Amino acid sequence: QDTLKQSAEAARTVSDLSALHLQKLSTTIRQDSKKIEHLVEHAKEETQFLKSTTLSDWLQMYTAYVRDSVQRQALVFDALRKRGNVYTDHIDSGMPPVLDFQYEVIVDGKDLNPPVNYLLLKITPPEGIVIDPERAPVLIIDPRAGHGAGIGGFKPDSQVGDAFDDGHQVYFCAFRPMPEPSQTIAHVRDAEIFFLGKIAEEHPHSPKPILVGNCQGGWAAMLVAAKSPELVGPIVLNGSPMSYWAGKVGENPMRYTGGLRGGSLPALLMADLGNGLFDGAALVQNFESLNPANSFFKKYYNLYAHVDTEAERFIEFERWWGGFCFMTEAEIRWIVENLFIGNKLASGEAILGGERVDLKKIESPIIVFASHGDNITPPQQALNWIPDLYSSAEEIKALGHRIVYMLHDSIGHLGIFVSSKIAGREHEAITDTVRAIEALSPGLYEMLLEDDAERVHIRFEPRSIDDILHLDHNRDEEPLFAEVARMSKINSETYQRVGRPLVKALTTNESAQMMRNLHPLRTQRLVFSDKNPFMPMLDSLSNQASQDRVKLNPSNPFLIAEKIGAEIFEMQLNLYRDVRDAWAESCFFAMYTSPISRAVFHPTAEEHPLHSEIDVMKMPEIQAALANIEQGGLAEACVRMLHLLNKARGYV
Repeated sequence: QDTLKQSAEAARTVSDLSALHLQKLSTTIRQDSKKIEHLVEHAKEETQFLKSTTLSDWLQMYTAYVRDSVQRQALVFDALRKRGNVYTDHIDSGMPPVLDFQYEVIVDGKDLNPPVNYLLLKITPPEGIVIDPERAPVLIIDPRAGHGAGIGGFKPDSQVGDAFDDGHQVYFCAFRPMPEPSQTIAHVRDAEIFFLGKIAEEHPHSPKPILVGNCQGGWAAMLVAAKSPELVGPIVLNGSPMSYWAGKVGENPMRYTGGLRGGSLPALLMADLGNGLFDGAALVQNFESLNPANSFFKKYYNLYAHVDTEAERFIEFERWWGGFCFMTEAEIRWIVENLFIGNKLASGEAILGGERVDLKKIESPIIVFASHGDNITPPQQALNWIPDLYSSAEEIKALGHRIVYMLHDSIGHLGIFVSSKIAGREHEAITDTVRAIEALSPGLYEMLLEDDAERVHIRFEPRSIDDILHLDHNRDEEPLFAEVARMSKINSETYQRVGRPLVKALTTNESAQMMRNLHPLRTQRLVFSDKNPFMPMLDSLSNQASQDRVKLNPSNPFLIAEKIGAEIFEMQLNLYRDVRDAWAESCFFAMYTSPISRAVFHPTAEEHPLHSEIDVMKMPEIQAALANIEQGGLAEACVRMLHLLNKARGYV
């Protein structure tokens, strides 16, 4: 009877989900149809002059379009060749950070004990920048999620530039592409703590360093702050995933990947096939597959359509995008089992270096920046750790903590780090208001920005835990991810006993290197580089195209038809993506709501305890304060109140 009931519930869930997907897909198709109609109408307006054209005019316009197209193709091949050469040069030079600023190495992690592949860089202020010794230094932790280091400062309008403009000395936590052989996440965390101590020595009279974590660098910053809260000033988390199970049904497909691919098994297998090294190119490939229209068509068509102005920007960005770094098996395993699959950080179940990671130990203000347009780290993944960690805003206040979050309406994941508009508005607002945030009363706030003709107005509005929970439809589906974690644990244990000995016996350094070299993200760059003997032959073609370049009239009907065709093709790829994601989500729910999955993979209460409501008045901190409330008179009461305020602020 229970099995039949569960089967009926599972069928209802999948049916409701299918109806939701069909509704969304039909809405998308209607919107695409209207967009095509609008494009056609616009094309008609642009080509009104064609009514009086002759056959000779048509031939001239076609000839001009063909000439322009051939020239653009030659310039695109030249840009791809330059990208390939930049890639090979970057690899041959050891993949230094792609920073647009001069820097010096303060600490090299390979000299630490135990050694790590991380570096502490001191960024040299640009000419005309004066560092204010009363401003806290800034340490930026870049994400190690497949790419190399430097995205936080790869152009003047960036996080580094904003911090310099406000008078802060900037430090950068960079890393080499290859980890040290025995490196673990605990070793990396301890190295970053050492970096903070070194910064404190360099600035003995400045406030505690501001810690900025980008994407995966966000949880790295939180690990550091939880271990050594006395060294850390305000913490800024930009697009940082902290609650990996969170998201909206029908909108965030990436969170289902682990459940559909066998949990941590693929990461362990790839690390073994890599002879102990996990290739970060796999993470980048997962990112690209989320938006196939942009990854496989739009960015290349945009280069082709605007090759005269777009080539330089394309090559510069690809220098970072094509720099793939590696992790040890121990590192990727901890990340997958504790974060991607296990979601253990916010719940306090993560163990690192033999100790439980307790985020409540963090005393510094925490500023979270997320975006509704981010499909990698949606607001739910950036913020749901707060309701997981605290039962209410009153608990946050009682502990003397400050958490401020800011939400953008539309910017994508990469735009949070690389967009000049975001750097000049959101990041600048965060940098400008750090000291004001430190002076806020303890609690939970939302940071709101309002523009007028003269300036950006900033205000902080108190929020409750319910305000964060309302960003989600509900969290009813999250227990399914606990089943994924259980399945992942079973798979990894089975693989270690049965598959790993065989895979390791068959893997050599040569086979691992060959697998890396044949990765499609590398081959697509190598094939267009000068390492391909045919590419230098295109020199004369690209030079001739540059010399003879004549831009086409935008009203050319063949150019307009090309743009309409590109728009329609992009729509079809987006429709494919939506159908694929809907199918994947439906499969996930069909698998993990079934009675069989529940019977086999459903975790015990001890493995994933539910978060319970806390009575704030029974908290030890509150009880300690109330225990002495009857002692003494007005003077003693004032001293106790001042002591509590100092403790809440974190300073006297």
